Amino acid sequence: MFNPTNFPKSTLVSVNGVELEVFEAGRRNAGKPIVLCHGWPEHAFSWRHQMPALAAAGYHVIVPNQRGYGNSSRPAEVTDYDIAHLSGDLIALLDHYGYEDATFVGHDWGAMVVWGLTLLHPNRVDKVINLSLPYQERGEKPWIEFMEEILGGDFYFVHFNRQPGVADAVLEENTSRFLRNLYRKNEPLGEPAPGMAMINLANAETPLGEPLLSDNELAVFVSAFETSGFTGGINWYRNLDRNWRLLADVNPIIQQPTLMIYGDRDAVSKSESLKEFVPNVDVVNLDCGHWIQQEKPEETNQAILKWLEQQGAV
Repeated sequence: MFNPTNFPKSTLVSVNGVELEVFEAGRRNAGKPIVLCHGWPEHAFSWRHQMPALAAAGYHVIVPNQRGYGNSSRPAEVTDYDIAHLSGDLIALLDHYGYEDATFVGHDWGAMVVWGLTLLHPNRVDKVINLSLPYQERGEKPWIEFMEEILGGDFYFVHFNRQPGVADAVLEENTSRFLRNLYRKNEPLGEPAPGMAMINLANAETPLGEPLLSDNELAVFVSAFETSGFTGGINWYRNLDRNWRLLADVNPIIQQPTLMIYGDRDAVSKSESLKEFVPNVDVVNLDCGHWIQQEKPEETNQAILKWLEQQGAV
């Protein structure tokens, strides 16, 4: 198991009107940047297994806690968490280090940000590696409106938007239990319980499946969210329809070489139209759930490094 004391110390970097808490590995490899973008409710620490492997392969590994997370800034306005701001932070981070472009890696919501960043700033993205969340096609209806029609008001994306503050408070009252119950693997398949899934997790006495993290690892996440709360991260969800509008006029096709890594037991659906929007994509499937890079760290590292080598990048 990973010892959290081995994780690098962070620095605070002022970018784009906020401060980001940034962790680095392989600074000696200046000139070969790779930026790792966490999801929800995660932390830079979720990339702890990838950082040393990528640094050893010759990369300057840059891992921010994005706005709303860890010791990074947590602006009060909901609209300060839209895709323009989130991608703007990453562009400003490249500028801070003096890089024209970089390979960007995203998991879960981090993947959503990397997809959006690549659409909005294609000249700053060299290659894309995304885990769990495939490219989301921009349909005729805003995303939350569409989800509400199909999945109902209790679906957590919809609930976060339609009942602001409700889930935030429940998760904050039960931070340790929520994260313990969320970070699991090998969960049995079953019908979803009625109600809002994240609130159910925060209130559940008994977790399903097996723990993903050691007690020491879980403590890193719990401590971070006890400090930051959940509202900043949830505000990313509250901008989905705004993002839908912000992306209205961009070219929807991603031309960069892309690696998509799925977990075969992930609740997030695979995309049937990925090749249409990301023509230069390679796909890897791993036998795991949602927390791909933490559940299958060696396999994830191998998949990423092998693909980078095929791109002539290692």
